[in-house]
Amino acid sequence: MRKILSLIFIAAVCSLSSCKDYLDINQNPNSPSLENMTSAMVFPAAEMNLAASYGDYLRIVGGYFSQQYSQLTGTSNYLDYSNFMMSATRSSGTYTQLYTRVIGNLEFVRKDASSKEEWGTYLAATVLKAFTYQVLVDCYEQTPYSEASDASIPSPKYDEGEDVYKGVLAELDEALSKVSGAEAVCTNFLFPSDKASAWVKFANAVKLKMMMRMGASGSDLDALVAEGNFPEADVAWTGCWADESAKANPYYSEEFGSYFSPQKNVCLNLALQGTMAEYDDPRLPKFFDANSSGAFTGAVSGTNFSQSATEHGMDTWCRPAIRFNSPVYLLTVAEVEFFLSEYYAKKSSMSDAKAHYEAAVAASFASAGAAGPEAVYGPGAKYAWSNADYKKNIGIQKWIALSGVNNFEAWCELRRLGYPEYSTQKGSTFYNMQTGTYDPSSYIPGTIYEPITVNTGLNKRQVLQRFPFAESSTGRNSNTPDYKGDNAPMFWAK
Repeated sequence: MRKILSLIFIAAVCSLSSCKDYLDINQNPNSPSLENMTSAMVFPAAEMNLAASYGDYLRIVGGYFSQQYSQLTGTSNYLDYSNFMMSATRSSGTYTQLYTRVIGNLEFVRKDASSKEEWGTYLAATVLKAFTYQVLVDCYEQTPYSEASDASIPSPKYDEGEDVYKGVLAELDEALSKVSGAEAVCTNFLFPSDKASAWVKFANAVKLKMMMRMGASGSDLDALVAEGNFPEADVAWTGCWADESAKANPYYSEEFGSYFSPQKNVCLNLALQGTMAEYDDPRLPKFFDANSSGAFTGAVSGTNFSQSATEHGMDTWCRPAIRFNSPVYLLTVAEVEFFLSEYYAKKSSMSDAKAHYEAAVAASFASAGAAGPEAVYGPGAKYAWSNADYKKNIGIQKWIALSGVNNFEAWCELRRLGYPEYSTQKGSTFYNMQTGTYDPSSYIPGTIYEPITVNTGLNKRQVLQRFPFAESSTGRNSNTPDYKGDNAPMFWAK
């Protein structure tokens, strides 16, 4: 087992550095180099590469694009993200990793498991494949899917995002039809001691998220909700990280760890800090560490501040509370409950919607290890349930809940729900770049604002809507469609 773990962590570190690809899809699965591979060896490698992409790079950009993160003093590595910008080269490595080391490996597992009728493993690989395609669609919308795994097609067509969603939902249904829940699953980190039943619950939650994001309605969604077979605990890689190079939480390794050269880019954004501070949200000190003075201060999007402004040095701003063994979350109980609240609200079943909304907030507090969710939804509280403002309440509270666990999904839901709303305020209101004066007192809680320097390709009061197609794809794929533009909403956000 330790030898297998070593191979897995080699795969993980390869995803974070320039060492030789491990289990690359560009190698023929029937070639001698892979002929002795099994699902038990390949599946954990796919997991760790997904953790590296989703739990690090996409967490970072999601935090910037949803205005939960801002750029730390004196650094500039992610300043373009702080301006709501993304280039074709910036996401290129992650795009390649998701297709080759995640989807490619999962397709190997699906084929291997199907040939042996190991349907628990087949379902597990199908769930992570569906999840990964959901992520790709939510970044680029159009992406290769129907021809992506056919090695005879060097330039697979780009499928429309909605078609990809429908395709992987059908794959999930097909895989679910083959299991009872008692089947064994190969070696994995996500549910290491569980049978297929845990993957069934996860699959149902992924289906719920995708169907709600699509705006689906009808008997299929109704039946899924009525069955209620969703995870009772957050779905996350936890308990598998160590304080060593290539074995720590991947985001911690990049931003905080001493294994390489920590980046030290990310800090708390004024929008999130000001919203949570308005009612002393107990999750704030769980999600972020206090600054050197023991206070919580949020920086402003669109600048990295001046190193010469000593009163606004690195110690002024608060860093995410990430440790080497912090979980990498794929989907939380809070997310499921928020989706269920929205589902019932759209059905005009407001008592059920209220119950699931409060359950969502309580689940977020539980994940954070914080007490007192009544501070959010109790009688007279700032975000107590309101039938008239349910979408606003869900949107802002989901944004807050995701800020500590899953920033990429926060960006997705901000684009879809439109909350927090984009105010008319500008970042220059809070920070004067000429004088170095910082004054956040006029910030309007529960809103986002225009960065000091902002992407001019966006419409007024609009966050980045999509990634440009990755250079690693466009440089090789003659079927790449025309880019719709940074300001073009996703199909699920129109």
